[in-house]
Amino acid sequence: MSYDLDLGAHLTYSLRYHPILTTKYRRGVLTEERTQFIHEVISGFTDNYSVELTNLDGEDDHAHILFRAKPITDLVKFINTVKGAIACRIRNEYADELKTELWRDSFWDDSYCLISTEQVSLDMLKQYVENQRE
Repeated sequence: MSYDLDLGAHLTYSLRYHPILTTKYRRGVLTEERTQFIHEVISGFTDNYSVELTNLDGEDDHAHILFRAKPITDLVKFINTVKGAIACRIRNEYADELKTELWRDSFWDDSYCLISTEQVSLDMLKQYVENQRE
């Protein structure tokens, strides 16, 4: 089994995450242009949080983000900071266009989904662990 591992001073790790952010009221406001804008906003925070943005895409009402992190990364703080920055910047940039779709200051739904991802499936990993003594 082969992994793409990251190295620390006394540590080898592989931390990859997949947050899914949903727009408020699941409004279909995420155009390709806005998704690219969101990518640029997130990229501005990656160094501060020891994160490497791997991919970002989605549909009109939600965004899928893939990123690599270090063990020191505060995931909740990173995601909440990114959500807030995106909401603020996208409201400033696209204020007139969003007036009819979203009101008040909300852009994202309050909640989000965060999934840890692996380079292999859970079934493959279970089989690997079970077969260690063979």
